[in-house]
Amino acid sequence: MLQGTGSDAGKSLLVAGLCRFFANNGIKPKPFKPQNMSNNAAITADGGEIGRAQVTQARACRVEPTVDMNPVLLKPESDTGSQVVLHGKAVVTKSANDYIAYRNTLLQSVLDSFGRLRDTADVVVVEGAGSISEVNLRDGDIANMGFASAAQVPVVLVADIDRGGAIASIVGSYLLLSDAEKPLLKGYIINKFRGDYEVFKPAEKIIMEHTGLPCLGSVPWFEGADLLPAEDSLALENRRSGKTPPGKMIKIYVLGLSRISNFDDFDPLAAEPDVSLSFIRSGDPVPGDGDLIIIPGTKSTIADLAFIRKQGWDIDIAAHIRRGGMVVGICGGYQILGRGISDPHGIENPEPLTVAGLGLLDVVTVMSPEKTLKRFKAVTNDNMEISGYEIHLGVTSGRGTDRPMLYLDGVPEGALRSDGLVAGCYIHGLFTNDEYRAKFLSSFRGGDGFGAARLCYENAVEGALDELSYLLADHLDMKTIAKIAGLANFRF
Repeated sequence: MLQGTGSDAGKSLLVAGLCRFFANNGIKPKPFKPQNMSNNAAITADGGEIGRAQVTQARACRVEPTVDMNPVLLKPESDTGSQVVLHGKAVVTKSANDYIAYRNTLLQSVLDSFGRLRDTADVVVVEGAGSISEVNLRDGDIANMGFASAAQVPVVLVADIDRGGAIASIVGSYLLLSDAEKPLLKGYIINKFRGDYEVFKPAEKIIMEHTGLPCLGSVPWFEGADLLPAEDSLALENRRSGKTPPGKMIKIYVLGLSRISNFDDFDPLAAEPDVSLSFIRSGDPVPGDGDLIIIPGTKSTIADLAFIRKQGWDIDIAAHIRRGGMVVGICGGYQILGRGISDPHGIENPEPLTVAGLGLLDVVTVMSPEKTLKRFKAVTNDNMEISGYEIHLGVTSGRGTDRPMLYLDGVPEGALRSDGLVAGCYIHGLFTNDEYRAKFLSSFRGGDGFGAARLCYENAVEGALDELSYLLADHLDMKTIAKIAGLANFRF
């Protein structure tokens, strides 16, 4: 089990890399995260909802994702409350305080999922959540040492040296563990290292003196991480285009909503060689030089509609359209673009509420208790094969849907304004489809048609996973890690 000294230490990435390393060396691995808190979710083959990072980790293992890989998913809806998804299905919404007591009922479900995975794999690579040293949350913990203790899983600590304070975070994390928990901790990994490791080398002795823990390696900063979906929105700070313009860059700005979800939808766009994609942070205006503004998915549509207006982004969007720029909304962003959003059952709010949308598409959305969860493969009217998934509350209708954004197996999806400048749909993963992405970007490239895709995104992701596994093999003590994981007889 990999646990971190803090959030965004790189645990998700390292789990994916270890899974691909094992898979490439004849071992059958499976990933597991007992409890995840993320609005970056995806759909399993059996129609369940799990964290997006676990889907990527399953891909690294070359297996289909299942709900057992992430039995508990918390999807934040406000600063103090989250929707609880158990074995792929939303079951209840709890405040932070209420959830602390409620999670005591979830440990057996977590252990059952772990057991099923363990019975069908040579090794299960487990990812913790947040920080190992959140001792104020230890009572009833199912995400970190609470799970590790119950399942008797050995733990390796991951420290993010890019943030600084790695020595103190490792030593402090160890010292805050109970005497019963400390024996489960077998070593640590220094992650996101840049520079000459010899400068840090004396720290290993200092850490050993205070903890007795060996260093299992130092992983350099991995540039290919941008091709792999991030779990934590903290990672968005590092996902700003640093590419050298090859000529005219297509400038895309994604609104950094307060409850942003499924932000990995836009990784394929960011990976295009002639695209500069940036997430706009709270307090910053949308620059006036953009070709496209994207309103992404959100876990709280009405709250993020208010957030957009508070930032003044609605004014920026209107000015952008007047200049001839395009706006696209995905899922909750599609709902926000409409004339209004109604929540008659009080799903997103304490009581029923109806609000005016941005009014840029002639559609309205009514929130409903039933969540749409499905993934699909379809063919557009242009004979392009499209795969994607839907994960949303609400039904959107209106005259705007008479001109859909696209057709899937002949069925209209979304809405496109008559001038072509505003569009929206419910489909996540749309831009991972190379042919569709090429067509979508063609108008920004100065043409109405489209040619061959400039980037094969799925191949790029596979290449990044393999490259990550090679990086870990070069910089980690894999023999010791394999021994810790119970694979002592395995020969690399």
